[in-house]
Amino acid sequence: MTTQSNAPTFAPTPKGELSDDDRARLDAIVAGMARGESVWAAMDLPARADLLADVHRSVAAAADAWVAAAVRAKGLDPKSPLVGEEWLSGPYCTLTALLALQHSLKALASGGSPVDGKRLGTAPGGRVTVPALPSNRFEYLLLHGFTADVWMTPGVSAAQVQSRAGLGARTPSETGGVGLVLGAGNITSIAPLDVLYELVAHNRVVVLKLNPTLDELLPAYEAAFAPLIDRGLLAIVAGGGDVGGYLAQHEGISHVHITGSAATHDLIVWGRGEDAAQRRAAGTPLLETPITSELGGVSPIIVVPGDWSSADLAFQAAHVATQRLHNGGYNCIAGQVVVLSSDWAQREAFVEQLRVAMDKAPGRAPWYPRSAERVADAAASYSDAQRLGPDGGRLLIDARGSDAASIVETTEYFSPVLGIVDVPGTGQAFLDAAVDLVNHDFVGTLGANLLVDPATMKTLGNGFEEAVARLEYGTVAINAWTGVGFLTANASWGAFPGHTLDNVQSGIGVVHNALLLADVERTVVRGPFRPFPRSAVGGEFALSPKPPWFVSARSARTTGELLTRFAADPSWAKLPRIFGSAFLA
Repeated sequence: MTTQSNAPTFAPTPKGELSDDDRARLDAIVAGMARGESVWAAMDLPARADLLADVHRSVAAAADAWVAAAVRAKGLDPKSPLVGEEWLSGPYCTLTALLALQHSLKALASGGSPVDGKRLGTAPGGRVTVPALPSNRFEYLLLHGFTADVWMTPGVSAAQVQSRAGLGARTPSETGGVGLVLGAGNITSIAPLDVLYELVAHNRVVVLKLNPTLDELLPAYEAAFAPLIDRGLLAIVAGGGDVGGYLAQHEGISHVHITGSAATHDLIVWGRGEDAAQRRAAGTPLLETPITSELGGVSPIIVVPGDWSSADLAFQAAHVATQRLHNGGYNCIAGQVVVLSSDWAQREAFVEQLRVAMDKAPGRAPWYPRSAERVADAAASYSDAQRLGPDGGRLLIDARGSDAASIVETTEYFSPVLGIVDVPGTGQAFLDAAVDLVNHDFVGTLGANLLVDPATMKTLGNGFEEAVARLEYGTVAINAWTGVGFLTANASWGAFPGHTLDNVQSGIGVVHNALLLADVERTVVRGPFRPFPRSAVGGEFALSPKPPWFVSARSARTTGELLTRFAADPSWAKLPRIFGSAFLA
């Protein structure tokens, strides 16, 4: 059973700018959060862990309504395997985050550190690494062959990692005021995960402003997060950009976090038109409140040439298609540009498999606003691009050798558009050239993907790890999609550090990060090049079949739901059904 919260919600008057009544209602909501801040300041770490356990139960109870609302919002057939995406990227990863945050709070409450018991490692440049996946025996089995490590910035010692982990939870009575979370409109767990991070890592109570695209989820969110809403720690409001803009400038808001586009970020920070240009030149932002952000970009997929079987070519082409077409193509971390070697003997065979995978992936209606417009813009820039898919709504751009390659490298299309570019060379020469290309020519630093067969990786040796270290991206995935980093509660999520308000790229700061690590540079995810049973070829071994997040996974809906039920109440008895469903993918 779920209960509807009695907390105030907000929806603006339907026409024009905010009315005086709208502003007064928003003012009252922000003022009320000050009382919630006092409640949060008085709550010690054991009480906070208990509260997150309550939220975990309420999210589990609301999971069906949550997924049903997402299916309606995105126009999915409720029986489609693609509904599995909504289970995994909605309640599933929210539930796993709540469990991980409870673990960190309990460790701190006992006088320890969230990283106690973890074997810290090292990466090139003397970086300390912290294992994020697997975090327990369940994850070891359910995601067998997948790992993730959080890399610290160079110069941070293992002792500092241990002593600094905990962030704001180390001083729970020192609250940070009222934070505003401007929620994303694509993945339904983004806003909830941002809310949890604001509360736990930064000690800020939160006003969450929903993206209008996901207004359908308001009742499910209210039920799922009723324990926070009822205590005054969270308020959820609906509305358009006028509501978000008013709240961002509100004197009662102490911090803003946005997930969206760099254009929206700059509109909030600098304003519009000539005034914005003058403010930027003078270094005087319109927004005086501190802001953090996750803003997407153009994510590369670097394909390291090797000797691949026909099965390898087909599987990795389906992998690339998933990176582009998951959620219809409307992901900030969607792979957008494949980087090939012009000297790879199998390059044309792989491009043909890409065309097939993009064309044959399950059809779905374009549901995100202005999708068709962005596809049309891409087609206008590349007149020879191939239209693929059941309705021709997907675009494959072969920009190899094109003078216009820079367009697909610098335009985040946020739609089912996939580009291909190339650089010469094989082995280390190719890899180094590809890293240079994506670091210098591609817009954004949120995530980069590398596909490399085990034999080639072994031949490259330390040179491969050094190339990974040179990639300036907040998440790097090797034989996996960076979306796995998003799903991993203990992993960090955000742009590569170093961006500024006037050159924000993929954003400033990190979220998720359930180990509450300070000094984060990036997360590195690794997966098996081949699914089970072919994973044993070449000495690689992993029990994972085709992953359930693949758009071509036939059993994804059932597997996603079973994984969510498991995250709601982990039990060894639930594993056989999950494995059985997963192996039907």
